[in-house]
Amino acid sequence: MALVVPLEQVTIAVDGSDDRFPVRRIYCVGRNYLEHIRETAGADEREPPFFFQKPTDAILPPGEDFPYPPVTEKLHHEIELVVAIGKGGANIKAEDALDHIYGYGVGIDMTRRDLQGIAKEMRRPWEAGKAFDHAAPCSPLFPADNIGHPDKGRIWLAVNGEVKQDSDLEKQIWPVPDAIQHLTQLFELKPGDLIMTGTPEGVGPLVAGDTVTGGIDGIAEISVNVV
Repeated sequence: MALVVPLEQVTIAVDGSDDRFPVRRIYCVGRNYLEHIRETAGADEREPPFFFQKPTDAILPPGEDFPYPPVTEKLHHEIELVVAIGKGGANIKAEDALDHIYGYGVGIDMTRRDLQGIAKEMRRPWEAGKAFDHAAPCSPLFPADNIGHPDKGRIWLAVNGEVKQDSDLEKQIWPVPDAIQHLTQLFELKPGDLIMTGTPEGVGPLVAGDTVTGGIDGIAEISVNVV
């Protein structure tokens, strides 16, 4: 008799097919839009990118409600471009990075901002603020073979129909190829890895009862109910 029941593989739907994308790790790029840096960190310098992770089972599939997390009074939304890796590698050059991408999606980096702020002040890790249950709602993935490699286009998020975040992918400080180059100096990417590429300005609070919608032109839209 097994001591522990094997966990079910976390997967994400692939648009236009019955295929599922198996998720291995979720990497997140911190502070990748200048105006978001200014609104949350009070800085505007172009520093090298940094990364943190969310657990694989933080993925919240389309159609499922997002339960308001415990031990926070300041839950924030962060709309992001999601990159799905199809071919692994280490020390990948920016000019080769797109060859490693399977496809793209739209995600929301849910954040317990008050707990993240405490961690920053105490110089502690961010897990309590970023890596909690259901903290990564994600749309289906759209293969790059079908949509190409978007490097510009509107990225937006609305709460109860009121637009809160409204920017463009071309405003990323570290575009996807550059982010992959930096990330793979630290970690060897594997097929199944996801990269959440940072959020633009306009992040703000959510409460139970809110409906969050968002999207990226040329990719997809996402909708989540906070319960």
